[in-house]
Amino acid sequence: MAMSRKLQSIGVCYGTHGNNLPPPADVVRLYESNHIDAMRIYSPDAGILHALRGSNISVIVDAPDVLSLASSNSTSAYSAAQAWVRTNVQPYAQDVNIRYIAVGNEVEGVDTHKILPAMESLSDALSAAGLGGGRIKVSTSVKMSVIAGSPLPSGGAFADPSVMGPIVRFLARTNSSLLANIYPYYAYKNTDANIDLNFALFLPSSTTIDDDDNGHTYTNLFDAMVDSVYSAMEKEGGSGVDIVVSETGWPTAGGRGASKENARIYNQNLNNHVRKGTPKRPVGLESYLFAILDENQKSGDEIERHFGLFNPDKSPAYAIDFSGTAGSSAKPSVGCARRPVRYAMVVVENLAYRVHEVFSCHK
Repeated sequence: MAMSRKLQSIGVCYGTHGNNLPPPADVVRLYESNHIDAMRIYSPDAGILHALRGSNISVIVDAPDVLSLASSNSTSAYSAAQAWVRTNVQPYAQDVNIRYIAVGNEVEGVDTHKILPAMESLSDALSAAGLGGGRIKVSTSVKMSVIAGSPLPSGGAFADPSVMGPIVRFLARTNSSLLANIYPYYAYKNTDANIDLNFALFLPSSTTIDDDDNGHTYTNLFDAMVDSVYSAMEKEGGSGVDIVVSETGWPTAGGRGASKENARIYNQNLNNHVRKGTPKRPVGLESYLFAILDENQKSGDEIERHFGLFNPDKSPAYAIDFSGTAGSSAKPSVGCARRPVRYAMVVVENLAYRVHEVFSCHK
């Protein structure tokens, strides 16, 4: 089994869709001063990569242009991959710790069939440049919609195994990990059912998922989502493939449940929790919070512009300890009395978990 690195601190994603953001050198110093030792960037930004030179920060670099790396002409695809590596990796390989290349982020539709050829082209190009052999791993970043509906985490399966099965087997052959964007927040925000907020925030909750098929009880939504992906990979020959949570987080404004306090609780508890792994895989789970700064030009719903751990002036949006030793100051519900178990199907994105409530709580 591929083993996750020992977690020194949680990683943080660095998005750049803003017109008021500090320069990359200042952002790198923000990581260093807060003891954040891992970063994800969404394109091979030369300014960011240059600012990372000589730092101890490891980085996931996205290769967003999947189609150019997966031309139907294999020679053209390999040439494009070689050019990409020559421009975006080799100039930094000696003094920037590039750990992963993420080929595409949440690719959907017909383009999903291009992901694996693009991954293979980049993997070959890295090897030809002397950067293969596990030094820089190639993967792709997926969202939870790749998982078909299941009432239990053990029943997790890929919605399109013709796409994800070969990708998982490539990751197994190359000793790489699957990058997965895991957002309990969106499950809480978008579901028609009344998911207990505490269940999404890693707080004591009246909701649990008992999975008789694997013998585990899930006391938070994050673990159930991650273990659904692990179960799906096992069904495709990927029992030894690790997950890297390439995005997770909670917004401070803009939608249901979005507040600075809930963001602080989720991100602090996530930071503490992932060092223990999940019920199915109790080893440190490499994870990246989204995001280091608010991005005022991010497209989409208003909520997308309010995920920053820090404000554009580099002041904290709220207090968080990245060491993983701090506890949350949030108080669990009190005054709970037992009542008969009530079962319900809770739809989480496209998953449908069978949850039960075992307490009747009065605040």
